[in-house]
Amino acid sequence: MENRKELPIGVFDSGVGGLTVAREIMRQMPNEKIVYFGDTARVPYGSKSQSTILRYSRQIVRFLLEQNVKAIAVACNTASAYALPEIEKDCPVPTIGVILPGARTAASITRNGKIGVIGTSATIGSGIYADYLKEIMPSAQVLGRACPLFCPLVEEGLWEDPVTEEIARRYLADLLDQEIDTLILGCTHYPLIRRTIGKVVGPDVQLVNPAYETAQELGQLLRDMDLQAEEAPALGAAESQYRFFVSDMAEKFRQFANSIIKYGILSAKTVNIEEY
Repeated sequence: MENRKELPIGVFDSGVGGLTVAREIMRQMPNEKIVYFGDTARVPYGSKSQSTILRYSRQIVRFLLEQNVKAIAVACNTASAYALPEIEKDCPVPTIGVILPGARTAASITRNGKIGVIGTSATIGSGIYADYLKEIMPSAQVLGRACPLFCPLVEEGLWEDPVTEEIARRYLADLLDQEIDTLILGCTHYPLIRRTIGKVVGPDVQLVNPAYETAQELGQLLRDMDLQAEEAPALGAAESQYRFFVSDMAEKFRQFANSIIKYGILSAKTVNIEEY
């Protein structure tokens, strides 16, 4: 009989941003295998309708289940906001999104109750961070700001560029004027420009990286369900331990992935996700 503990974790995102979540899982749970899917043909999700995001997410979940995953991390804030509740209803394996872990952490560390959230237009428009935060901390003041230019700047590798810093100053000025003391990086691209954002907001604003918090909660979930891998895959098994799939532009994805993940991603395979 198959040992479910040895099965991989499925991770998906609209593109490359979810690699920050995969990277945290690799760091925090080195024994685990990962199957990652990046929907690079249909990125970005942040400007799509809820019904479209839900359709895309269901296709990807079907693909990941075909890869025999034991759990799924929805490593995309937009998909977590618009698709996760529906996916959870009929998915046969445990699923986790990136929004609730980040909201929990922000509520636990804020000192003045003024919490900023930055993300895509869809994530901010959904109001989901505010909804979660109000449930956890009814007195919280939640201030959202869409930052659509951050994703292309990240993907161009301009992580600590003066252009990115200037855009960040413009985006974040209103939140800082309202004296937030905590800022949720509500898009999985944003941890890659954490240093630039930190420089702009200053030392008095605590940054919450939901990629880190999601990996923490996922680890706890696997322990609670007795699904945690007990030993590392055999030496030299990096290619089979971490498998990457995309819907387009595999070589560009591989190059970007290698710039942020140290394990040496040898290949990314293209999948026709519309078939699922």
